[in-house]
Amino acid sequence: MSKRYDEDFKDWVVLQMMPPLNRSVAELAGTLNLLPKSLRAWRQMARDKGSIVPGNGKTSYQWSSADKFNAVMETAPLSEVEISQYCRIKGIYPEQIQEWRVMCQNANTVVDLDPNGVKSAEQRRIKVLERKLLKSDAGLAEAVALLELRKKANAIWGEDKEE
Repeated sequence: MSKRYDEDFKDWVVLQMMPPLNRSVAELAGTLNLLPKSLRAWRQMARDKGSIVPGNGKTSYQWSSADKFNAVMETAPLSEVEISQYCRIKGIYPEQIQEWRVMCQNANTVVDLDPNGVKSAEQRRIKVLERKLLKSDAGLAEAVALLELRKKANAIWGEDKEE
C-alpha cells in the first residue's frame, strides 16, 4: 500500500530540486526514502502548474529552453527590485534573465551566417541566383517595352518596309 503525502510536503520536495539547492532526484529519493518515480511525477506536476523546476542538479546555464522562457515570462511584469528578489530565490542572475529575454526576442530572426560568421556556400549561391533573376526580369521588361514601342511606331508610320 502506498503512502499519501500532503501537498505541502510535495511542494517542499520540489523546492529542494530547484535552485539554489539543485538537489537531484536520486539524492532526494535516497535521503527521504521515496521512489524516484514519485519525485519526478511531483516535479512534472509543478511544471504543469507553471513553476520553473529544472531539477536534477542543473545550473541555470543548463536549463532547458522552456524553463528559460518561463523565467522570462514570469519576470516580464516585474520591477528591477522584484526581478532581483526573484533571481535570488531561483539562484540565477538578473543578467541571465536579460540575456534569455534577448534570446527569446530574437528566436525567429533568420541568420544569414554560419556559426563561424561566414555565409554558407548555399546562401552565396542563392544570392547569385537572385541577382541573375533580377537581371533577367529587367531584360524581359526592356524587351516587352521595345515590342510595345515598335507596335506603336508601326501604328503611326506603318509597317517597316525593307528597301
